[in-house]
Amino acid sequence: MRIVIALGGNALLHRGERPDAAVQEANIDRVTTAIAALAQEHEIVITHGNGPQIGLLAVESAADPALSTPYPLDLLGAQTQGMIGSLLARTLHDALPGRRIAALVTHTLVRADDPAFDHPTKFVGQVYPYEVASTLARKRGWHIAADTTGWRRVVPSPAPERILETDTVHELLNSGTLVICAGGGGVPGTADQDTGALTGAEAVIDKDLTAALLAEDLKADFLLILTDVPCVYAGYGTPDQRPVLGATPAELRRGGFPDGSMGPKTEAAARFVERTGGLAAIGSLDAAYEIVHGRSGTLVRPDLTVA
Repeated sequence: MRIVIALGGNALLHRGERPDAAVQEANIDRVTTAIAALAQEHEIVITHGNGPQIGLLAVESAADPALSTPYPLDLLGAQTQGMIGSLLARTLHDALPGRRIAALVTHTLVRADDPAFDHPTKFVGQVYPYEVASTLARKRGWHIAADTTGWRRVVPSPAPERILETDTVHELLNSGTLVICAGGGGVPGTADQDTGALTGAEAVIDKDLTAALLAEDLKADFLLILTDVPCVYAGYGTPDQRPVLGATPAELRRGGFPDGSMGPKTEAAARFVERTGGLAAIGSLDAAYEIVHGRSGTLVRPDLTVA
């Protein structure tokens, strides 16, 4: 079975942790343990988030006196792909001796006129108290929004239209390679309508939506979205909270999940299932093997009543 796995950005850097390299290197072992068992039985493509990491690089870039202007988000996203891809490749190399593993810097096209550029919603970086976040917003021209435990920077998150390296990923898979790609949703860019020339975009693409597009293009059988909760919850954080263990795309969309957290994950799962007839699931990183085998998480299945 061909599985595309979307790792949350907090897989390497959990809330409240110091963003040290050693911390992320330690956390990567948990990721490897979760994925290695699946890789023994299936073709695997790994995508990953980069919210904490790109936020850290953006802060460092903005504060660097050697720079006349901070690095744009597309180049910072490319840096996170290299760093996180290397960490994953190194640990998986040790866990899966003899297996071919490749980490690929991947570019994703978006529309230059996507309305998301005028309405930033994608959280990046660390959580701040409101006073600190508002001061940084004034100083650096950031947009900020309330997260679950504080305030964070938000940036534009346009919809992914096309992944430029899909054919390369397909060839690598056919050669038996475990592929790490589309980190942070891919390096965002636009293409000139006349020449096709690429230009970087000041944005961070949602990695789950990119993973769904990649899984569709690769004709994957299963889209596995791994996060820090056991499953999708209806009424999350309220007295009426209840687990959603199975749903069709239509049922998921009726759940009204928020854009800043579970919304993109449920939409990505719904899109993949609708467009391919395959299966998708959302659940905890530590239960990855159990989710694929139907023993954990939220399973998203086709609506067989639709003609």
